[in-house]
Amino acid sequence: MIDIHDIRRQRWNRFWESASGFWLSLASWRIWLLCGLLVSVVVLQLYVQFRLNYWNRDFFNALESRSPAQLKAEALLLIPLAGASILLAVTSVWGRMTVQRKWREWMTTHLIDYWIDHERYARLTVEGEQTIPEYRIATDVRIATDAPIDFALGLVSSLLTAIIFLQILWTTGGNAEFRLFDHQIWIPGYLVGSVIIYSGGVTAVMVLVGSPLTRIIQIKNQTEAELINAANLLRDLGEGVVPELREADVERGLRGALQNVLTQWRYLCWQLMRTTLVSHGNTLLAPIIGLVLCAPKFLAGAMTLGELTQAAAAFTLVQSSFNWLVDNYSRLADWVSSLERVGGLLLSLDRLNGEKRTVAAAKRDAPVAAVKPLP
Repeated sequence: MIDIHDIRRQRWNRFWESASGFWLSLASWRIWLLCGLLVSVVVLQLYVQFRLNYWNRDFFNALESRSPAQLKAEALLLIPLAGASILLAVTSVWGRMTVQRKWREWMTTHLIDYWIDHERYARLTVEGEQTIPEYRIATDVRIATDAPIDFALGLVSSLLTAIIFLQILWTTGGNAEFRLFDHQIWIPGYLVGSVIIYSGGVTAVMVLVGSPLTRIIQIKNQTEAELINAANLLRDLGEGVVPELREADVERGLRGALQNVLTQWRYLCWQLMRTTLVSHGNTLLAPIIGLVLCAPKFLAGAMTLGELTQAAAAFTLVQSSFNWLVDNYSRLADWVSSLERVGGLLLSLDRLNGEKRTVAAAKRDAPVAAVKPLP
């Protein structure tokens, strides 16, 4: 019996065995230096965001007090803060995409060299162990190398955001006191506890709802590759490369491949609708929940308008960092699918290492129409 978890573990291990070479080579110090720059940019972005959070408080306090001088001072302060935020955002895009491009270039070159070496490309195609390796080299390698950079920077940013703005929630929100059944209830740092409970609930729902997504994306990607393969077979038939095949059979296979793609696309659509229901609902509710939790203190006069907006903004930022998985679940599933497909290609090429048959013998002995999917 095939152990699907063991197969997935082998694909993961095989991908990272090759992909880690980019980070461990002698020339990788430049990339590590660039990664250090990116982390520094993340820290500076958070500092600017921290200052903007206090700017937000002071601006609304100035509005509440109807102070033209204070409003003018805050408007002038916004100019350098906005300029710094824009400059850091542009720098982040340049650095992130540079690292992604370099890693993709290295991984794609490594995979192409391995595919070409000892004419593995010919034996892999002839023996039917591969359906469109070009798709995995061109598309799956890009996704498999792009996403980890974004995920790493996103996680660092989320962690630092949570640490910084939890302090604001604790100090600005203060404690909550209310009576329940003739008992005085006192909750220290109630906004911190509220954001943890809320974020944990949303993440749990997303994991429950989105658990099938990775498998659905894997199947969808496989059917897309099979459609390309079927279309190429029709072209080969027209060019006389596979004269032994009948046009009606090839056309039937092409139409069947298209139907498989459309079926899997429908499954993916339904799954993304479910995950979007959670993620979009959270996007709408989180800012409102922060305001609702702060409203009683504001109405009681224990919190200024500026403190209300500051705490609500901090609540949204903290829950967003806690719910990083919710916001990235679909892309995470897409990345896992592509990573495993690249790992599967490498494993298929590995199995050709011990073979002694010549390409000519393989072409003579193997059935042309035999097609088996990658592991």
